[in-house]
Parts: sequence; structure tokens; C-alpha cells
Amino acid sequence: MEAGTEDYRNRAIVTVLGSDRSGIVAAVTSVLANHEANILDISQTILQGIFTMTMLVDLGDADVAFSELQEQFGELSASLGVQISMQREEVFRFMYRL
Repeated sequence: MEAGTEDYRNRAIVTVLGSDRSGIVAAVTSVLANHEANILDISQTILQGIFTMTMLVDLGDADVAFSELQEQFGELSASLGVQISMQREEVFRFMYRL
């Protein structure tokens, strides 16, 4: 079922890419949980030691601004040695024409 435009404004795509190591999922999901963001869907895999994870998250109840979450993911990215990005779902859909 296609979500309405208002739903897209509250949702984001979080992607993680880097060398596999323990604690990545816990660290990324803890940032979301600490700010009342809800994971709607998640996919992860490890390809020859490279960890990838994509999440669809609902930020409707988040207690911080989108930009602040991006900053926290930037800091976490540096400490974990992985690439973490977060885009609004509407931007992601436009860029990749899903």
C-alpha cells in the first residue's frame, strides 16, 4: 500500500556500509531508539566481510530534529569506521525512482 505524502515527511532511509564487526546494529539502532524513532523495515547482509544495512524509519515521534540525528550518525560513523547516511524517504524515492 502506498503511503500518503504526509507519511513520507516523517520517514527516512538509513543506510550503513563498512567492514563487518560486532556492535554495528546495536549502535545504530540505539541512536534511533534513544530518540523515539521507530524502525518500520530493516534489511542487512554481509558480503565477503562487508556489512550493509538499510532501514526505513518513522521519525514522527522523534524528540530531535532530522539534522541532529544526521549529526549523531556522523559522529557514530566516525567512531565505528563505517559509512552511515540518512535521507528523507521522499528524497530517496525521487533520487532512485522507486
